[in-house]
Amino acid sequence: MSDLDEYHQNLMADIRREADASGIMMVEAFFDRMTERLTEAGELEVADRAYYQSGEGGQKLRIDGYAGDPRDSEGVLGLIICDFVDSDEVQTFAKGDVPPILNPLIRFLKKARTEEFRDALNEVNPAFQVSDLIITTWSRVTKVKLILVSNRQYIGRDDTVKLAELADVPVTWSVWDLARFERFDRSGQAREDMTIDFANDFGAPLPALKASQTGAALESYLLIVPGEQLAAIYDRWGARLLEANVRSFLQARAKTNKGIQKTVREEPELFFPYNNGLSATADNVNCVQTKDGLAISSISNLQIVNGAQTTGSIHAALKSAKEQLKQVFVQMKLTVVPPDRSEDIVPKVSEYANTQNKVNAADFFSNHPFHIRIEQFSRSVIFTARDGERHDSKWFYERSRGQFINARGRLTPAQQKKFDLEFPKAQLFNKTDLAKFEYSAAGQPHIVSRGAQKNFAEFAKEIGDAWSRSDAKYDELWYRRLVAKAIIFRRLEAEVPKQPWYEGGYRANIVTYAMAKIFNDANGEKQVLDLDTIWRRQDITEAMLGALLLAAAEANDVITHPPSGVRNMSEWAKQQACWNGLKGRKLNYGATFDDCLILAEAARTSERDQRKKKKEEDGISAQSEVVNLGAEFWREILTRGVADRKLTLKDQQILQVCSSMPRQLPSELQSKYALSILERMSEGGDIPS
Repeated sequence: MSDLDEYHQNLMADIRREADASGIMMVEAFFDRMTERLTEAGELEVADRAYYQSGEGGQKLRIDGYAGDPRDSEGVLGLIICDFVDSDEVQTFAKGDVPPILNPLIRFLKKARTEEFRDALNEVNPAFQVSDLIITTWSRVTKVKLILVSNRQYIGRDDTVKLAELADVPVTWSVWDLARFERFDRSGQAREDMTIDFANDFGAPLPALKASQTGAALESYLLIVPGEQLAAIYDRWGARLLEANVRSFLQARAKTNKGIQKTVREEPELFFPYNNGLSATADNVNCVQTKDGLAISSISNLQIVNGAQTTGSIHAALKSAKEQLKQVFVQMKLTVVPPDRSEDIVPKVSEYANTQNKVNAADFFSNHPFHIRIEQFSRSVIFTARDGERHDSKWFYERSRGQFINARGRLTPAQQKKFDLEFPKAQLFNKTDLAKFEYSAAGQPHIVSRGAQKNFAEFAKEIGDAWSRSDAKYDELWYRRLVAKAIIFRRLEAEVPKQPWYEGGYRANIVTYAMAKIFNDANGEKQVLDLDTIWRRQDITEAMLGALLLAAAEANDVITHPPSGVRNMSEWAKQQACWNGLKGRKLNYGATFDDCLILAEAARTSERDQRKKKKEEDGISAQSEVVNLGAEFWREILTRGVADRKLTLKDQQILQVCSSMPRQLPSELQSKYALSILERMSEGGDIPS
C-alpha cells in the first residue's frame, strides 16, 4: 500500500467516525478537518462553513464555506467548494474535471453580489450571510480566491490559475487535493518547491552584496528589492512567502501598516531610509555575475521572517498607489538555510529579527520550551482506561505537523496496532487545538471563533508572557487538567449536532461558547469545576453533559439572534459583545450540577501537592546525576573553576562535597546547586557543553 493509499484509508475512517459520532454529514466532517489545514498552511486566515446548493446543470449554485471578512485579510475574499467522494479507493480527477465542480461556485459568486438574490433568502440561510457580506464589502475586495478542496487526487499540473476578472477584481482558483493534504500532514509542505526566478519572471537578476565569508556556516546576502517586484511576487504567492509562524501577525489595519502605506503614497522616494526592511531565509539561491557585479537570479523557498507588514502594505499599493511603487525600494537581509537545519535556524532568525516588536518566542515557535514540555508529558503521562475499555492510553501532542503520522508510519503493522492502543487517533491534538481548549475554558470564545491561527496567536502571547515570569505552573497536573478540557470540548463537538434545537451551522462557535459559559458560571472563589475527576475517568458525567448542553442551547440562541443591524452570525460570534450577551444570562443547571464541582481550596491543595512532588523528584534526579558523574569529574570542575577564578566561596564548598564522594554524599539541594554551577560554567565556555 502506498503512502497516499494509506493516508486516504485513514482519512476516510476518521471522517466516517466523526460523522457517525456527531450525526453530521460526511462532507461537513471533511470540510472541518481539511480547512484546519488550509488555515495552518496560510492559504486562508479563517474558514467558516456556509453550505448552500440550488438548481441543476448549468443553473447549479453551490458554496461550502468562506474565509471570513475580506476586510480582515487585505481585501481577499476566499470562497470554498468541496469535492468529496465516499470511496474506499483513491479516485482521481484532471483539469478538465474542474469546471463542473468550480462553475457552480463562480455562478454563486456572481449571484451573491446582487441584492435581488440576497433579499430572496431567509436571513438565517448561510447563503444570505455570505451574500450580505459580499455586497457589504465588495468595494474593499482586492482579490477573489476560489479554493477547491477534494479527497480525490488531482492529476493536473496547475497550482494556482488566474481567471477572468469580475468587475475589475482578479479571480484565482487553486486545488487542495488528497496528495497535497497528505504532503502537508506528513511534512508541513503542501506544495512543490517555490522558485522565484528574477531573471525570467521579474525583469532581471537582483544585485546583491555577499555578507558572509567563504566557508561560513550560513551564506548571507544584502539585496535592494524594487517595490514593484516585491508586490508582484507577493501577488503571485501570497501568504506562502511569510514564514509560517508569522502569518497570524499580518494585520492590514495595524497602525504600523497604515504608516507604511502612507509613506508609499506620499513619500515613496523616502521609503528606503524610513523602513527597516526585510529579514528572509531561503533553501537555496543561484548567483550570477553581471557587468555591475554579483546578482541573484533565483531564490528557492523564500520565507520572509520579519517584514510581513512591510510586504503586505507594499502589495496593497498595487491597487492604491501603483505609480508610486516605481520609486519604492526595500532592503532585504537574506540567509540561506539548508532544509535539514531550517527547524533550528529559521525560528531563531525570526525571533531575533522580531525583537523590536516585543513578541515572545512562544508567539511563533513549535520548539519553544512550553511546547516541548507538553510534548514530553504527552509521551509519558498515562491515563486510566475508560469504563468498558481494557487499555490505558496517552494523549498525543503534535507540536509540529507530521509527528503523529510519521511516528506511526515508521512502525511494523504489529507495532502500529500497539501504537494505536497507546495513542488512539481520537486523542491526538496539536497547538491550535490546545489553544482552543484553553481559551474556551478561559472565557475567550469570541477569540476562538476568529479562527485557529488568530486564536493561537493571542494564546501564544499570553503563554509567552507567563512562561517568561515562571514556568512552574505548567506541570504535570496542568497537563492533566488540559486533557480534561479537551475531553469536555470534544464531547460537546460530538453532542451538539444531535440536539433537537440544532439546525446546522455554527457548531464550532456553539461549542466554544458553551464551554466558556460553563467555566464562567462554575468557577468562583469557593468552588470550581472538578477537572481532576474528569481526567481520572477520561469522561464527563451525565450531570456535566446536561449542563453543557443547556449552555450550548443558550449559546445557539445568542449566536443565531444577533442584535438589530447585525446580519452575519459567524462574524457576530467573533465579537466581545456576543460573549457578553451569553455571559450575562442566568442559567439553572439543576441540583446535580453541584456534583461536578469541587472546593477551590481542594483544587489548590492538589496543585501544591504536585509542586511538592515535582520538587522531590527533581532533587532525587539531581542527586542521582551528580553521583553518576563521579568524584573525579567534580574534582576537575573544582580545579578548573578555582584556576579561572569563576567560583564563589559557596561554589567551592559545594564542589568539595561532591569531590569527596562516597565518603560524603551531597544532599538533594546541594546536588541541584552543583548542577547549576556546571550549567553556568558550560554557558561561559569554561568547560565543554
